[in-house]
Amino acid sequence: MDSSTNSLDDASADGSTEFPDRASMMEVRLQAQEDEITLLKSSLADALRRIRLHDQLLPLLKQQLIAVNPASARVLNQVCCSDGCPSSRKLSSSSAYDVIPHPATRVRRNSEKLVNPEKQRKRLDKKAASSANLLIRSSSLENRAKEMVASTGSPGSRRGTYNQEQSIKMFIRGRPITMYIPSNILNYEDLKMEPPSERLELDWVYGYRGRDCRANLYFLPTGEAVYFIACVVVLYHIKNRTQRHYTNHTDCVRCLTLHPDKVRVASGQTAGVDKDGKPLQPCVYIWNSTTLDTLQQIGLGTFHRGVGSVAFSFADSGAFLCVIDDSNEHMMSVWDCSKGTKHAEVKNTNEAVFAVEFNLSDSSNIITCGKSHVYFWTLSAGQFTKKQGIFGKHKKPKFIQCFVFSLTGDVLTGDSEGNILTWGKSAADVKTLGKGAKETLQIIRQTRAHEGSVFTLCTLQGGGLLSGGGKDRKIIRWSADLAPERECEIPENYGAVRTIADVDGEELLVGTTRNAILRGTFSDGFVAIVQGHVDEMWGLATHPSQNNFLTCGHDRQVCLWNTEEHKLDWCITLEEYGLCADFCPNGSVVSVGLNTGRWLALDLLTREVVFESTDGNEQLSVMRYSPDGSFLAVGSHDNFIYIYNVTESGRRYIRSGKCNGHSSFITHLDWSKDGKYIMSNSGDYEILYWDIAAGCKLLRNRFESKDRKWASYTCVLGFHVMGVWLEGSDGTDINALCRSHSERMVAVADDFCKVHLFQYPCPKPKAPSHKYRGHGSHVTNVCFTHNDSHLLSMGGKDTCILQWRVTGVESRERLASVSSTSPYTSSPEPGTS
Repeated sequence: MDSSTNSLDDASADGSTEFPDRASMMEVRLQAQEDEITLLKSSLADALRRIRLHDQLLPLLKQQLIAVNPASARVLNQVCCSDGCPSSRKLSSSSAYDVIPHPATRVRRNSEKLVNPEKQRKRLDKKAASSANLLIRSSSLENRAKEMVASTGSPGSRRGTYNQEQSIKMFIRGRPITMYIPSNILNYEDLKMEPPSERLELDWVYGYRGRDCRANLYFLPTGEAVYFIACVVVLYHIKNRTQRHYTNHTDCVRCLTLHPDKVRVASGQTAGVDKDGKPLQPCVYIWNSTTLDTLQQIGLGTFHRGVGSVAFSFADSGAFLCVIDDSNEHMMSVWDCSKGTKHAEVKNTNEAVFAVEFNLSDSSNIITCGKSHVYFWTLSAGQFTKKQGIFGKHKKPKFIQCFVFSLTGDVLTGDSEGNILTWGKSAADVKTLGKGAKETLQIIRQTRAHEGSVFTLCTLQGGGLLSGGGKDRKIIRWSADLAPERECEIPENYGAVRTIADVDGEELLVGTTRNAILRGTFSDGFVAIVQGHVDEMWGLATHPSQNNFLTCGHDRQVCLWNTEEHKLDWCITLEEYGLCADFCPNGSVVSVGLNTGRWLALDLLTREVVFESTDGNEQLSVMRYSPDGSFLAVGSHDNFIYIYNVTESGRRYIRSGKCNGHSSFITHLDWSKDGKYIMSNSGDYEILYWDIAAGCKLLRNRFESKDRKWASYTCVLGFHVMGVWLEGSDGTDINALCRSHSERMVAVADDFCKVHLFQYPCPKPKAPSHKYRGHGSHVTNVCFTHNDSHLLSMGGKDTCILQWRVTGVESRERLASVSSTSPYTSSPEPGTS
């Protein structure tokens, strides 16, 4: 680990507490403009494509009309000429846009009458007016032709041609999306949307937040280690290998402390934002670690941005709680734990604050440390007074990372220079400063400890001390007089030492900067009991027949996990970062798509690369094997889907075709059950269908695909999952979804830290769902295990993987009764009961 990495770790807590509001706003505005440009391009391309189809097929329609009624052809020509359009345009029933684009997501039937085009144009967004007007003109032409045919044709001749293709429209960011109703639905209006009978229970949490947090690992008398990641505080029983979870937090937990009684815990969270971008109020919860009951909520509406540090008092058996928030002034406040009332408050400093503690013997004395400072506070009659630690002749370090109290009452600090400094009181310098001089707090001893930062200090019962290093990754045991006794070095792949918890004087728990928790002793070394990713994750795939799942992300790690034993089976590091993955149906090979357009096929047993290829030079977004494993589809950000023939049990690939037709990057795709067709979504909200057996042919008549059965359902746009979209969605609110193998429910990962569970299918708007929180960042992916016993979800920036247990599965008898009253016919689309 070089000096630049060490410097980054030194400032990690500082950077995490500062919010670059202006930069964030500019990024949001830039992203919105890029999205708008993409929509304008796709809308214009769609309009031109539709107009070309009109021009090609309108002569055919005229011939058919002449054969039925010659007068109708003359009327058709008048309609075309009055609209200022060539008389050779097609009147397409399957793509009629008969409702006005609206920013909110709405649904309307094709049977509705067209609204006045002039009123429609006024409601269009100014930036999209040029492309949207083309859509309105072609829509008006088609609907007027429909009315003409219905009035002039003989009964049953052409009237049914348009009415039989029933469809539903929804709008996302002004773009109309047409979805055709399957034939097995007898009456769309009679469909009842209910939440599924199944529910989710949090079963396991993978990961630990050590990269940018400190002092967040404690050992309880119950034999449990308590730590946090995302919005969950985890209580992990080391010997029994079981977890319990405190889940009352509504956003990322940032700090943690243990009460002197070793039972109560205080945890503070960040503010976060709601789905409308409005800031939420951070707070601190005091809760019982035995029952997981919340005892007190502290400071709701008082803290700004979040809570950075918390500490219980010791001298009065934990009657008070000190809190430092993440505001610019890092406000420090003291609260009565039993009443939840604020006792005192003061501005701390504009610099980053890393730690706060009460004096062990006097609750009126509080110490804080952080960037270039150590402050000694005295609280009297609700007022704070501050003394700054004097470095004197000693070099002033950039960061004071941590501190503890020795048995003699001295304060020991660890800094970014690798030193342990001992602080004590010195008499007032009357000769120099005069009679009014007061005693000062100065360095009375400097002990060289580590190369690089001293990230953590931990006192032992006998008066000894443990220190953890950053750059050297060492744990050193010191005697009471700071003489080194023993040391060891943790493996490089786990990162630096972030925090240490004493178990029994010999055994230790060590939290690291690469989000791992190690267990061990100086004699036997250390092994990982908790591991996780260290950067944003996107790729997730579950094994087709075993209790395993694979993840990949921006940290360039590809990890295989075991859902039954709750552990990491293996992990490899790639040259580029992975964004998507899928298992070959035989379960022996997994393919991983990377950010450079390259993708790999890995052998699960040997972890060796058995095949690699490159498709384009942009990132890959989806990998999907056909049901029988004979094809692999690779979706790219270059707008293409690449098709490979797969042989030798997933170890040989030959490119056989390319799907060309999307006007934006590929986001999701699924194979049909017979392995001949693909359904795909793109970044501009298109739904396209492809005939792979016919040479990757684009199926322009989407009506023909309405009854097709799909082996999986991960496309976020489609008739069967239309109800998962909330009113007002902008198209990026849902990152992923996954239908269960039983085809009874669908899980959704949204941009607001939530996991939703809907019934499948859910084709009507405002479908009810069960909502679950736990992630502290946008949920990037969800996936059911092979037998639907569990659901996996993973966050983006929170680097957390949550394993949910699926409960409440209905009996077969109840399923039969539901099936008998279903509005579907006896040959349902996949997923209907």
